[in-house]
Amino acid sequence: MKITICGSIAFFGQMLKIKNDLEKLGHQVKLPPTTVKDDKNKTITVEKYYQLRKQEKNPNSWIWDEKTKAIKDHFKKIEWAEAVLILNYKKKNTPNYIGANTFLEMGLAFHFDKKIFLLNSIPEMSCTEEVLGMQPLIINNNLTLIK
Repeated sequence: MKITICGSIAFFGQMLKIKNDLEKLGHQVKLPPTTVKDDKNKTITVEKYYQLRKQEKNPNSWIWDEKTKAIKDHFKKIEWAEAVLILNYKKKNTPNYIGANTFLEMGLAFHFDKKIFLLNSIPEMSCTEEVLGMQPLIINNNLTLIK
């Protein structure tokens, strides 16, 4: 199956491991980018970019140009895929967190009738009802349930 992994970049290390595990099961997998270009056109890791983005307050910063590009690029990966796997781990004291960007990606997958898999159960958040309405398949960390 062609799968695009979605989730907070704070979970990037887990994304790499899950990608490897899914490929061992015979799936084709796409991730968010591993690097971005900074304002001096220097390549930086996505983890470094995430740290910079969390500190940025200037709405005209290069940071937001990269964020725009990353959103659009990941949307293309969702269109390519047959399914999305949402990595929802604990973040911000919320078990099974689904952030705003990941929720957008789930909505796009839902619109294109892609299968939506959640690694863990649906979190108690402001968007819980909407997530329930998308009827994701909860796999409870069992990647073999992705079919």
